[in-house]
Amino acid sequence: MLRQVAISCLIVAMALPAAARTRPHYGGTLRVDIEGEVWQRPGGLARRLVLDGLTRMEADGAVHPALAVRWESENQDHRWQFWLRPGVHFHDGSVLTAVVVLNALNSACGANCPWAAVHIVGLSVVFTCDSPMPNLPALLAGDQYLISTDATGSIGTGPFQLNGFNNAVMTLSANENCWQGRPFVDAVEIRVHRAIRDQWLDLSIGRADLVEVPAEQLRQAHEQRLTVLQSPPVSLLALSVASSGVLGNPDLRAAIALAVDRGALSNVIFQKQGEVTASLLPSALSGYSFLFPTERDLNKSHEKHGGFTPPPLTMAEPGGSAMQLAAQRIALNLHDAGFNVQVVAEGGTRPADLALLRLPLASNQPQAALEAMLRSTGIQSPVLEQSPAALYKVERDFLETHTLIPLLYLPRAYAIGSRVRDLRLSPDGTPLLAGASLEDAP
Repeated sequence: MLRQVAISCLIVAMALPAAARTRPHYGGTLRVDIEGEVWQRPGGLARRLVLDGLTRMEADGAVHPALAVRWESENQDHRWQFWLRPGVHFHDGSVLTAVVVLNALNSACGANCPWAAVHIVGLSVVFTCDSPMPNLPALLAGDQYLISTDATGSIGTGPFQLNGFNNAVMTLSANENCWQGRPFVDAVEIRVHRAIRDQWLDLSIGRADLVEVPAEQLRQAHEQRLTVLQSPPVSLLALSVASSGVLGNPDLRAAIALAVDRGALSNVIFQKQGEVTASLLPSALSGYSFLFPTERDLNKSHEKHGGFTPPPLTMAEPGGSAMQLAAQRIALNLHDAGFNVQVVAEGGTRPADLALLRLPLASNQPQAALEAMLRSTGIQSPVLEQSPAALYKVERDFLETHTLIPLLYLPRAYAIGSRVRDLRLSPDGTPLLAGASLEDAP
């Protein structure tokens, strides 16, 4: 009996230090390297650290309260009322009010909002539209509709507040009075415009705790035994095709869609990461993406443009080595089909005929995700259908215009240092830094 008690005590004593090691610590500075900008839309890392929306999406696929505590719809989803969370303050000390929310939302999308009008009723905001808005709570969780009290979009209610930006490093400090609770780390430092090679070097020497892992380098990251957090496919690589000028001819747009070799893009450039797709939604979300053929068909492509030789076209790419290579390979594919395409940098003085895009998956609800994707292409009609068959028809009708050609769905991934604990990714692949802690924090 005494021996059993002694063994039990020894097991408990050994377990206590392990528990202490895994319990989150408060304090410390988490250091992050990124290639791009912290405030870029969509997906800039600082945006969800500093700002909140009225709602938020969770991994379970449900819409959860954020700055709005509850909401109700009336008149068959033509009217929605959202009640604001009381007692919430912005980082500058000002109070969250319906006036601030109204101004922020009106400036977020201008004339392209999912609603026709928004107005104030007491401590709530009310959205109205002539068309039903069944997806509004899910859409409001998107990056576009985060709430700020200033024109720069840098003062919010989120878990971190902006301290400064010097020498390409943004410093954020913990919001002690955050309505969600104080984050574990005291500060986050984000170093911008760091090449992936330099990011991984910073991680290896302890200068960074979190760095990016592009989809095309995931295999290399695993070979180097980096600790990688990887999302499901959440970023759609697509080719936007102008519907005016020479490409106002729908047969030419169809010829372009048939000429692209998605398999080569996936296998060669993106190292077989993600999934080849001709659908707007990933397979796991819709269940029907296999119905859209992904195979290249040069014979049909030649048939579509009927021997007509179109004038030279331009294709814009957003920068980055993988995107440049992808654009060049697509240009070669189109050359095989009789098109002469010059690849140019994004942001030129003249609109490009084609543009390579990365479009985020804005929701993990199929109906809302499809509507958000269509809105990003300029289609402002709400998606009212719910069944997979009806959603498939909406997608098919849009994709048959060939103004957007889906190519690949790619994951988002990050590598973390050994002292980082409890870091998770949100449904859209954003690192949830507010829930992370540092092992060596005091």
